[in-house]
Amino acid sequence: MDPEVPVLRAAGGFGRARRLLAAASWLPCVALGLALSSEPLLTALPAHHCLPDPALLPPALRALRGPALLDASVPRLGPARSPSPCLLLRYPESAPRARPNGTRPCTRGWHYAMPAAGLLRSPVTQWNLVCEDGWKVPLEQTSHLLGWLLGCVILGMSCDRFGRQAVFMASLVLATGLGAGEALAASFPALMALRLLHGGALAGASLALYVARLELCDPPHRLVFSMGAGLFSVVGALLLPGLALLVQDWRLLQGLSALATGLLLLFWGYPALFPESPCWLLATGQLARARKILWHFAEASGVDPEDGPEEESSLTAELDILSAGNPQPQHHWILELRHTHVTWKNGLILGFSSLVGGGIRASFLHRLSPPDPAFYGPYFLVAGLEMAATVFLLLTVDRWGRRLVLLLGTLVMGLASLTLLAGAQYLPGWPMLSLSVLGLLASQAVSTLSTLFAAEIFPTVIRGAGLGLVLGARYLGQAAAPLADMHGRRGFFLQHLVFASFAILALVCVLLLPESRGRGLPQSLQDADRLRRSPLLRGHRCQDHLPLLPPTHHWTQTQLVQEG
Repeated sequence: MDPEVPVLRAAGGFGRARRLLAAASWLPCVALGLALSSEPLLTALPAHHCLPDPALLPPALRALRGPALLDASVPRLGPARSPSPCLLLRYPESAPRARPNGTRPCTRGWHYAMPAAGLLRSPVTQWNLVCEDGWKVPLEQTSHLLGWLLGCVILGMSCDRFGRQAVFMASLVLATGLGAGEALAASFPALMALRLLHGGALAGASLALYVARLELCDPPHRLVFSMGAGLFSVVGALLLPGLALLVQDWRLLQGLSALATGLLLLFWGYPALFPESPCWLLATGQLARARKILWHFAEASGVDPEDGPEEESSLTAELDILSAGNPQPQHHWILELRHTHVTWKNGLILGFSSLVGGGIRASFLHRLSPPDPAFYGPYFLVAGLEMAATVFLLLTVDRWGRRLVLLLGTLVMGLASLTLLAGAQYLPGWPMLSLSVLGLLASQAVSTLSTLFAAEIFPTVIRGAGLGLVLGARYLGQAAAPLADMHGRRGFFLQHLVFASFAILALVCVLLLPESRGRGLPQSLQDADRLRRSPLLRGHRCQDHLPLLPPTHHWTQTQLVQEG
């Protein structure tokens, strides 16, 4: 048994105080989900066409107005005869009543069909990010995802060095200031830089909150509280279009988002609502700070810290045992994973699984998107499938185990992707739609479960950095979609093929993972290295001995922890 387990049990276990704190951590997820979901609204592309320029028309047509002027100036495309978004008709200069003999780019700007995604003004319409400048939109989306990636990695390492509470507070301060700066951005390059930094701050706050919540819960409740937080994040995403319809201006929307994170800072800045993780304090040897927090937990749960039950020691006695020898605080870095036998391989597999789950989503979304610019259908579909995936995990993961459900999700994701590749020319519309919805649901489940799985197998001393790398791999995969858009989707088929192949490879890799269901969180690197791969199905007593891992003298003398 880990030395921290009796201490937490003596402080009341997962009693009233820890339950209330874990449940209270759901509320910030609404504001964070609202802020993290704003990218589709800000970059939604409304229907548009060139503004007519009467100076370019022959003299006989310059007096036209309204629809007649539009018909004489803008070419029509397709069976629907919709106006061309980027071209004007070209007329010969010599003939006064000539017919058009070509096209030319827009000269007076564009007319936008508003509102787009509920906004009368957006960065796309303010800076005309269409046609020749349309590549700037996927560039901004890529930079925003890059901010998420950097925020997860850098602030994840900061969580292990400075603590979960300190990083959460600092991230909220940065997110509030940067969100307000976005609302006042005077140019598109300034907005892009602020969006990159803002995404990193929001990712750091979400990561610190996720890790702190997980370390508050005992094994039977980790899944429930983690998935509950995911549902609250979806609620924030669903509220965002309504808020956009209310304010109708992207600057006001960003200002309200900054106000929401500022309110989080006002309320969750108090240690009573967001204390430092006692699990992390005990693992890093900061016993004086841990004593104060655990003492409060014990009193709030109705447990006397100085007088425990007859069969168990009191909290004071357990802390005195840990304090023997006056241990000094010790912090660890993610690079120490190089000296582990198993943990770095587990992290690599889950990072790869998260990369595939994030990257393959674009393939399914492309099949679901209508040909005309649309926002509400794809947006609410993704949010609904995210909620459905969360409920599915909530119902199955504790029953079947993390590894089996992750294996099932990866299998469904890979098969759906390969079937779409092979049958794109032969399958009718409704099977393609069904496979895309199923694949999107499976990819969301794989991404969410990979995050939970990684948080449970990385030790407490480097949990923030390890989880940050896994989440960073997820955002790296998601960045493949805007990168393909930047090049006009010319490499989209190859991208789909690569991620479908990666899904099959991930299916094999998942088999090498241990099972973390029902186990306590590993505290040290040595604890995490003892996690052992168990059979997929219950009822099999035999356990293998981690093939593909080199046997060492140290490994043979280490007692492996059996699955409970």
